[in-house]
Amino acid sequence: MWLDRLAGQSSSPSSSQPGSRSYSPAPRRTPSGLGPYITSQQRPGVTPRSSSLSLASTESSSSFLASSRRANGSALKESRTIYAGPDPVEILDKLLGSAGQDAAPVTEPAGEPASLIATGGLELEYDFGGLTIRELALSEDLAVDGVGVHKPQSPEEYDRDKTKFEDLHRSIQACDEVLSSVETNLTSFRNDLATVSADIETLQARSTALNVRLENRKAVEKGLGPVVEEISVSPMVVSKIADGHIDDTWVKVVAEIDKRVTAYKKNISSARSSKGLQDLGPLLEKLVLKAIERIRDFLVAQIKALRSPHINAQIIQQQNFLKFRDLYSFLYKHHAALADEICLAYMNTMRWYYANQFTRYESALKKIKLHSLDKTDVLGNEDTSRKGTVLSSSKIAGPPHDAFNLGRRIDVLRTSNQTALSSYLAEEDQSTHYLEVPFRNFNLALIDNATAEYTFLASFFSPALSYSTISRHFTYIFDPTFHLGHALTKSLVTDTYDAIGVLLAVRLNQRFQFELQRRKIPSADGYLNGTAMLLWPRLQFIMNAHCESVRALTSALPTRPPSSKTEQSKLSAAPHVATQRFGQLLHGILALSSSSGPEPGGSDDEPVATSSRRLRSEMEAFLTRYSVAFGNDKRKRERFLYNNYSLILTIISDVQHGKLATEEQAHFEGLKAAFQEAA
Repeated sequence: MWLDRLAGQSSSPSSSQPGSRSYSPAPRRTPSGLGPYITSQQRPGVTPRSSSLSLASTESSSSFLASSRRANGSALKESRTIYAGPDPVEILDKLLGSAGQDAAPVTEPAGEPASLIATGGLELEYDFGGLTIRELALSEDLAVDGVGVHKPQSPEEYDRDKTKFEDLHRSIQACDEVLSSVETNLTSFRNDLATVSADIETLQARSTALNVRLENRKAVEKGLGPVVEEISVSPMVVSKIADGHIDDTWVKVVAEIDKRVTAYKKNISSARSSKGLQDLGPLLEKLVLKAIERIRDFLVAQIKALRSPHINAQIIQQQNFLKFRDLYSFLYKHHAALADEICLAYMNTMRWYYANQFTRYESALKKIKLHSLDKTDVLGNEDTSRKGTVLSSSKIAGPPHDAFNLGRRIDVLRTSNQTALSSYLAEEDQSTHYLEVPFRNFNLALIDNATAEYTFLASFFSPALSYSTISRHFTYIFDPTFHLGHALTKSLVTDTYDAIGVLLAVRLNQRFQFELQRRKIPSADGYLNGTAMLLWPRLQFIMNAHCESVRALTSALPTRPPSSKTEQSKLSAAPHVATQRFGQLLHGILALSSSSGPEPGGSDDEPVATSSRRLRSEMEAFLTRYSVAFGNDKRKRERFLYNNYSLILTIISDVQHGKLATEEQAHFEGLKAAFQEAA
């Protein structure tokens, strides 16, 4: 291809190359529609012609003008003015010099229009360097802008250029081969991309179809899942119910069976009963019966364990009953008669258990030695004997005791130790105590056990049983034990004249009532109310005995002073022994009746308040009657009354709280002030 072009070029060495321009001193002009000449570059579709002037050609200067005229034949829409100046031939003659005189005239080819020259083109000034156009054409200087004039090539130059162009041709062929390979690869890559694109579209279509199927299956599963689950039971559940060990997992399986049975009954009663539900019914019934059988055997075994000797019932209740309390609810729901029988068996067992345990505990408490306070330990008895006894009423000599002084006996109320004395320690104790010690220990143990049992009943049998039914069951279980406690209280207070001890028992009983209210155990209120009905009447009886003794002591005094001055001089103004007893007894009553402070107290309108005021009146009558013995010695008589009232006030002044204490202190303060002048 390139050789052909080179051959064609070599055949016409005298022709000018396209795009080249001959040397010209004029500035190089860019073709534009505004130039003075119309060239072929301004006409689309017209091949440009060379503007070089060859002096070797036989054409004259007229051929230049003919070329201009032919170029002026374009159809550009631009206004032109037909040249009307000097003759162009004359101008060329001036430019070409004398040699132009011999040139042949130029004839314009027919049919070509004359060139039109714009007015502005005539004003251009060209610098030819002092040469004519002919001389300028024959000049061998390099063209302006570095463009050389084409010259004919020598054979050596032609061979050299031929070799160079052949190398270029081979390089181009190699590039063509590489580009062909690249084109092949790109075509293959394009085909692969089309295949991958088709595969991706296929995968997208399949993914969309799978998503639709997944959504449909989810919708179906959402609708059918609960229904299928309700009418199906797994083999693992059946195996666990029949042969599995009873543990937490077994309880969960039973709860699942109960849920299935509930759903089955609900669906079978509705109009949408199906064949699957009908097939499920017999299987569920057999599973329920098997579960009932195993629950019965399990609960019966635990109840039998409660009858074992030296067993702690609360441990079995916490570990074996409460841990599986849902089993009883399942049993009561599906076989209420059997559940009631098991409940009755449990109640009879615990009834026997508590009666047996507290009977043994009562026997141990009976071995504690107690101070015996009888009718000789009253205020009006001057010769009080100190005796000791045990609860069995066998008389033995005991250590001396004070029937009227509270002392440290109030510690049974203030102590923070809320643990009952054990049977072993009670049997081994050799010291002598007052009646409040066995009373407190027995009732403290009873209240703790009653709390534990009621809490267990409410936790295990609820919600199968109502709370009223649970309360009746609790009363049935503890009825023998409550009777045993009342019998113990009665044996402690029936024959005693210990007012402080009985009042301490009253305060302990009130504390137990407050504790049961705090623990929310209402079923034991009947027992504590019965205990209070045993204590209050006995306290009133003892207070009446003190009043009667003081009244009897007053009645025994002479109504007239002794007539002998010797006998009057033997009379002392010191406080009477009954005054000290009364002060100590009143101090104990006020301390135990305080409505505030560290120890619990009762209200000021209790029967003990009325009894203390009545005893105070009897004591004042006794002292007034006794002061008559001083006769006309008014000063000594008033001094005697002052000393007695001052002693009483001093003893009871330690009580800091309570309306009754404030009232008694103010009363004796007034009596003391009334006789203070005589002192």
